[in-house]
Amino acid sequence: MRNRELCDLVEASQPLMRALRAVRESGLPDAWIGAGVLRDVVWDQRYGHGFDFSQARDIDVAFFDPTDLTRDNDNHATARLASIWAEPPWEAKNQAAVHTWYPNRFGGDPVPALASIADAVATWPEYATAVAVRLDADGHIAVCAPHGLDDLLDGTWQRNPTRVSLEVSRQRLARHRPAERWPRVRVVG
Repeated sequence: MRNRELCDLVEASQPLMRALRAVRESGLPDAWIGAGVLRDVVWDQRYGHGFDFSQARDIDVAFFDPTDLTRDNDNHATARLASIWAEPPWEAKNQAAVHTWYPNRFGGDPVPALASIADAVATWPEYATAVAVRLDADGHIAVCAPHGLDDLLDGTWQRNPTRVSLEVSRQRLARHRPAERWPRVRVVG
């Protein structure tokens, strides 16, 4: 039921559907769009006009390629997406390689290698952003939501403690300003 609810919101966004088609066309292995842009599209439709797709900071594309863990793989993936649709600020990241750079970029202890896209999505910063979608070969939207869809669909900003400390969560909250952008969104913790 909630998957259908999300799919209806995704289908109502022509730019997001175009981005999903570009990702599918790219041929990147196990590639999904998720995180902030998905949250922003959903919350814009449900909770007010705090987002303009053409002004997106980035379009997060998570893919899974355990055969090439280099940063060049991310760069080539991003370039491949831009060759299909040049306008969005694509940011492709190989989730199979996260363990190779995460502690250097964000600090803290080493993190284990991820086994799948679902493992990766389960670690994203807030439960509302720990969701990804993609188009399958038949044009149907597939949903990856390891923590469920309630926070995303019900407008709840809540820290995912898997990898995000309270301090980092507060910094993200100050940077993204969800209550200002979408006054009906509820911030928890």
